[in-house]
Amino acid sequence: CNPFHIKQKDEKPDFRSRDLRIKTTLRELLIYAVFLINLCILTFGQVSTDMYFHTKVMSRLFLESFISGGDITFRSLRTVDDIWKYLEGPLLENLYWNDRFPKKSLDENESFIYFENVLLGVPRIRQVKVTNTSCSVHGSFAFEMECYDAYLTLKEDTASFGPMNSTAWIYSPPSSVVDIHWGWVSTYSGGGFYLDLEKAKEKNADKIRTLRSNRWLTRGSRAVFIDFSVYNSNINLFCVVRLVAELPATGGVLTSWQFYSVKLLRYVSSVDYVLALCEVVFCLFIIAFGFQECVELYQKRCSYFIEFWNCLELILIVMSVVAISFNVYRTSEVHTLLESLQENPQKYPDFHFLAFWQTQYNNMIAVNVFICWVKVFKYINFNKTMNTLTSTLSHCAKDVIGFAVMFFIIFFAYAQLAYLLFGSQVENFSTFKNCVFTQFRIILGDINFNEIEHSNRILGPIYFTTFVFFVFFILLNMFLAIINDTYSEVKLDQSIQNAEFEVTDFIKKACGKALVKLNFRKKLQGRTTDCNHEAGEGITLNTVQIGTTNPKNIYSQVETEEHFTAFGTESNTDITREEREEEQIMGWD
Repeated sequence: CNPFHIKQKDEKPDFRSRDLRIKTTLRELLIYAVFLINLCILTFGQVSTDMYFHTKVMSRLFLESFISGGDITFRSLRTVDDIWKYLEGPLLENLYWNDRFPKKSLDENESFIYFENVLLGVPRIRQVKVTNTSCSVHGSFAFEMECYDAYLTLKEDTASFGPMNSTAWIYSPPSSVVDIHWGWVSTYSGGGFYLDLEKAKEKNADKIRTLRSNRWLTRGSRAVFIDFSVYNSNINLFCVVRLVAELPATGGVLTSWQFYSVKLLRYVSSVDYVLALCEVVFCLFIIAFGFQECVELYQKRCSYFIEFWNCLELILIVMSVVAISFNVYRTSEVHTLLESLQENPQKYPDFHFLAFWQTQYNNMIAVNVFICWVKVFKYINFNKTMNTLTSTLSHCAKDVIGFAVMFFIIFFAYAQLAYLLFGSQVENFSTFKNCVFTQFRIILGDINFNEIEHSNRILGPIYFTTFVFFVFFILLNMFLAIINDTYSEVKLDQSIQNAEFEVTDFIKKACGKALVKLNFRKKLQGRTTDCNHEAGEGITLNTVQIGTTNPKNIYSQVETEEHFTAFGTESNTDITREEREEEQIMGWD
């Protein structure tokens, strides 16, 4: 499929088809460069450093504020009592700034965090629970204690409890099937028991005290969620916040958080409308590429999927269509949500769903940019060096796959060994996933050996030593040997073959001809006359002599040899005047 292959010695050069292939490739490269530049402008125009600083400011405020009279922050919550202290203290203090600066006049229904970030609607506090019959107790302890298992959707407690006079005590199902949260110890649904706060700080403090006095958090509680959203009009960014305190079956508290600084209102400034124009151009490119790939798929059928670049192009088009569709959906949904919020400011606005999928949209666009840059190799493969590299990778593919099978058998065997040996004591080996990533870190030299040794003084050093020996010293060097051996074979094959006329030579030739026509016509005519005179007298001209009549080295040595072959003439054969005139007609001059 690569038109810029290495030509065999016995192949007849076809100048016209070769030049046509080169011109077609250069035209496609130019079009693709325009598409790539447009995509980069579109992608990087949606991202700014303000997103990072916005996230950093908000996370510092809610994660690092100390509970009054102690050194506990949200990051360091350990007990249920700590959760109540945080809700009554730092959470309310940081959400409502009305009384921080008396000179600043604010409406009682408004709250501006740092006086720059308006609180949208009201925050929501939600919990999920499990029943006391969610697990089995050994007969020896069945009459002494209740059992509350780890959270699972099938074991979720949906029964009302407490005063049963509001949504805080009455179960509410999730609003969406995809409304889930992936925590440290489990995956939680979007339902549960929730309390929507109000705009007034004092009323919220009373509500939280009521929850605490009525034992809202019980032994069956498995996670507490705090959700709210703010908007900064200075930088046109939303920050959607979720603070999570998990209560695992082991006891204690595990905290996690999500801060999504996203740009949900896309078309506000003049720069945004420029990006909108880039979006239109991007859509046109995708339509054109899609039509082109559909035609090629229809022509090639199943063989279409054999070529790597076709599969890459298909992935790019599919992901682009999904991203465009979500962009349209997000724009309409945000406006609908804001209109609903304006009608009822005391309502909790669920921006978390949009923020999550906006983040996934950004991820898709990032992958698209990566694929587009990788695809550049398709158009620069005519270069001899790039052709050598890609040929090396294609030739050693089978060997690398065979090596990968052997490598991962040993790698995962060690990962299971590490999980069983150190999983209960060392954090880096606490899950099988952590074991896999930790072993990659060992290969890179980033590991705390003391933790392994303290966990198991005998098997720890044995595991570490044998893993480094087999994986690092043997397997990785075997991989490098495969690549090096294949590279040597490719270089040897290329050295015994004639080099194909490269695009760089084509460009150099075109530029040289342009310069000759503009500035050196007389010099060219003079040297051509001398060449014709020599040919007319029957003087033998070889490729070296022709090269000397070649102004500014317009024609390479390889092209000169091909030129002789094209007219059925050996490089050291006499050239008649008639043959010379035929060459001029064919464009040699």
